[in-house]
Amino acid sequence: MTAQRSHPDELVVGLVSVSDRASAGVYADQGIPGLKDWLARALFSPWQAHERLVADERPQIEAALVALVDEVGCDLVLTTGGTGPARRDVTPEATLAVSTREMPGFGEQMRRISLEFVPTAILSRQVAVLREVQLPDGAPHAALILNLPGQPKAIAETLEGLKDADGKSKLPGIFAAVPYCIQLIGGPYIETRAEVVKAFRPKNAIRAA
Repeated sequence: MTAQRSHPDELVVGLVSVSDRASAGVYADQGIPGLKDWLARALFSPWQAHERLVADERPQIEAALVALVDEVGCDLVLTTGGTGPARRDVTPEATLAVSTREMPGFGEQMRRISLEFVPTAILSRQVAVLREVQLPDGAPHAALILNLPGQPKAIAETLEGLKDADGKSKLPGIFAAVPYCIQLIGGPYIETRAEVVKAFRPKNAIRAA
């Protein structure tokens, strides 16, 4: 069922946590709560979240992504987990399988940020893609899908970037580019809290107050 927006610029976001053990109830999932906490801090615009907790199984991941974009009508889908080199880490493959176009700059910047902390960041295989479809009512629709790290701390670092001791940005986070990307593909106009992450748009794309 397509999500109903309470405002034309309400962001509809899908949150997908990929974990064998969390999906089996072995331990509590940390990915979705971490994503929701960050979005609550960062977004000034209204938003609603639709959640999926799935195992490291490519068919399950693909089905979750397709449902969130094609049926729910999410503008943005954030996944967490399953992006390493282990055999069961198949989130990137599932994401690419349902994509229309790749957005490689997001993955490049995520690895650049993570390399500030650990050399094993080069093992990360996060990807970002667009999925362009028709909704059940026939309307054209597009969504941005981003693969994020599995830990809440790393999620926050890659989304909002790194700041110096004075709070000034020294390495931009990927979310700075998300609002303009969603605007370009026909989604809502998203505003962020600049103290968390300042959205960047060219001057001609900024809406008058």
